[in-house]
Amino acid sequence: MYVADSRADAPGAPTSADGAVRPSAGRRRAVVAPTVLALGTVSLVTDVSSEMVTAVLPLYLVTGLGLSPLGFGLLDGVYNGFSALVRLAGGHLADRGGGRHKWVAGFGYGISALCKPLLLVAHSLTPIGLILAADRTGKGLRTAPRDALISLSSTPETRGRAFGVHRAMDTAGALLGPLVAFLILRATVDGYDAVFTVSFCVAVFGVLVLVLFVPGGRREGDAAGDDTRPTLRAAVGLLRRRDLRRISVCALLLGLATVSDSFVYLLLQRRLGVPDRWFALLPLGTAAAFLLLAIPLGRLADRVGRWTVFLAGHGALLVAYTLLLTSWHGTALPYLVLALHGGFYAATDGVLMAAASEGVPEALRSSGLAVVQTGQALARFACSLLFGAAWTVWGDRAALVGAVVALAGCAAFSLTLRPKGTVTA
Repeated sequence: MYVADSRADAPGAPTSADGAVRPSAGRRRAVVAPTVLALGTVSLVTDVSSEMVTAVLPLYLVTGLGLSPLGFGLLDGVYNGFSALVRLAGGHLADRGGGRHKWVAGFGYGISALCKPLLLVAHSLTPIGLILAADRTGKGLRTAPRDALISLSSTPETRGRAFGVHRAMDTAGALLGPLVAFLILRATVDGYDAVFTVSFCVAVFGVLVLVLFVPGGRREGDAAGDDTRPTLRAAVGLLRRRDLRRISVCALLLGLATVSDSFVYLLLQRRLGVPDRWFALLPLGTAAAFLLLAIPLGRLADRVGRWTVFLAGHGALLVAYTLLLTSWHGTALPYLVLALHGGFYAATDGVLMAAASEGVPEALRSSGLAVVQTGQALARFACSLLFGAAWTVWGDRAALVGAVVALAGCAAFSLTLRPKGTVTA
């Protein structure tokens, strides 16, 4: 099922001290596998659906339902962090079956699709919170198996590029989603209901693409010479590997200082006085930068080191936060902030998964990625709660100052924990 050059998957592929994989002399250059392109198409379609909702949700909750920043922070934390509770389960289920990666991912996509029409009948904090928790449960189940499929179908030399291609296609959907939501809000009377309905239809189409076009099995001989049993104890035991442990710790610490996208857009709206009808377009700036930079930064990570690019992405985010604190009100401010925000995701999202893939046995690939994702998701959940509470008590500026200080400190500490090499299986 997987057509990437299998010769490059042999253990001991040459790497630099920073995790960059060096091609062996005479090795045929690998290409991005069709599996990656198929999964990218699924993610593109699904992100159109998800980002339609994400683009209007802050305004719907804060303006339409009158939630406080603390209440929104709670819901946003649920939306972005609840998936952490099931990521290990999703990774474990996918690994145990050998060829279950596709079907566990499909189940997760299906759950998220079914949650979209339920937003039509929820008008208070509790039911909306439960629906968002269910939606994120679906995301938690599908993320690690999907990323494991990308990793297993790619060669060590091109994993950064493969994740970059997938994230670029995923972000194309993130770019289209807010635009579709914006057009629906302008063209309909009951705009929010129409957005949720169209989002459901698009999500169902994404599930169909997964079922019909994404292969679901391992390559022949994947398990040869690998007697690792995919148990939960074995998955957690991966943290005994020094480099994977350091990657997990750094992802967790930096996640604690990563302010939710929705808060960034709310801060921009308040800073610049953006009218409500234009709010849904703000995520387009982030998505456009992510789309343009995901593949180049993925390839750069393969060449110069994934950890270097990962930390540089957090540096870009730190600059974006600092710009929001300055007194500058120039017309270029929103474009620069959103470009840096998108660059942060391009340099970290897929690059982190490519770095974490190194040395994790194929039998535990989904579980290993889930371990890293779980720590990061829990940290971002905590950050949403803390930032929302700080905004409610001290105001948005004080909350952002705290985020800047925390991010600078965590980034500096992460420099001392950078992986020294590649973990071997």
